[in-house]
Amino acid sequence: MEPATDTPAGKTPSDREPEVDSGPRRLDTSPPILVRVFVGPHGLRAGWSILFAYCVFYILRIVFGTIFFTANLVDENSGQNAVSTLIVELIPFLSVLGAGAAVAAVEHRSLLSYNLAGPRRLASTLLGAASGFIALSALIGTLGLGGWLRFGPCALSGIAVLRFAAIWGCAFLLVGCVEEGIFRCYLLSTLTRGLNFWWALAAVAGLCAWPWLKGSAGQSDWGVYLIAALGLIPCFILHQRVKARSDAFWQAAWVTSTGFGLIHTFNHGENAIGIFAAAAIGFAWCASVRLTGSAFWAIGCHAAWDWGETFFYGTADSGLVPHGHLFTTTPAGNPLLSGGADGPEGSLLIPGAILLLVAFTFAARSLLRTGAKEPALAGSRW
Repeated sequence: MEPATDTPAGKTPSDREPEVDSGPRRLDTSPPILVRVFVGPHGLRAGWSILFAYCVFYILRIVFGTIFFTANLVDENSGQNAVSTLIVELIPFLSVLGAGAAVAAVEHRSLLSYNLAGPRRLASTLLGAASGFIALSALIGTLGLGGWLRFGPCALSGIAVLRFAAIWGCAFLLVGCVEEGIFRCYLLSTLTRGLNFWWALAAVAGLCAWPWLKGSAGQSDWGVYLIAALGLIPCFILHQRVKARSDAFWQAAWVTSTGFGLIHTFNHGENAIGIFAAAAIGFAWCASVRLTGSAFWAIGCHAAWDWGETFFYGTADSGLVPHGHLFTTTPAGNPLLSGGADGPEGSLLIPGAILLLVAFTFAARSLLRTGAKEPALAGSRW
């Protein structure tokens, strides 16, 4: 028995109009919602990437710290001397290296993709070191001429000068690698590919609220609030007028510089000027990444600045005065000009040194002839 057909009256089945082939059906290839929460068009979303990197870094610090303390390489009474500082700084250095390698593997990236792929890396590092030491020396010289810093006799002589110079140099190279690796390499790169003005504003607001939430807000925190406030209007204007690729970099620089100032509030002896100076110098180092094409200039500058303060001139460095320095200096006069217990970074004259660093960055750009290679900005939003 033949199946019934809906053939109009007066027409045979052969007289029906042929069906039109509308082509292949479109398949929904978008990933599930849960996947889209964690993964964007360019891999792991920035927020989850930072959370993962922080967790790995925290775990590795515990592991390496336990190993170092168990092996009696460091102890709580080692003090602020060159050898102990060098050994202690190996803990965060190895942790940063391990966390960077882990997150790079998860994101299927090269470790160099985090603002470390620029040309002439050694030359850039050396130029940064020279710039940092010269800018600091200009600040120290100004403080000395103004009577706000007094020089005493040399504290070292003979072979001890070379020995401590080398040890402190290695220690502060590790410091530069750790802090620049976190802020100007990984965070700046990752936030650039996953940030807009509103996310940046939320992040900066959270950083400013942190001391209040911890119940540890003090006068030095005003340096954090000041750098956060100064970046608000320029970043909003950029958000309104500039393309997203360029806008995201400066939003990320605003966030990382505010965070860089915040971590310095944990040091003893810091004042609001010193905190603001740390954040402002951090922003200058962000700009150096933009201008030179990598973070190597910033690493060299950071290491030389700290080396000059701690070893060469013997001043306080972020409120800390370790042992084993060449010259002996003491602040004098008005603490607002001398920096007081904070050191030269706590002086009202610090903006001059920061502007000098910016000028040196532009000079380095010309010497390195990088063509101002722009860091990769593509990536997923949060």
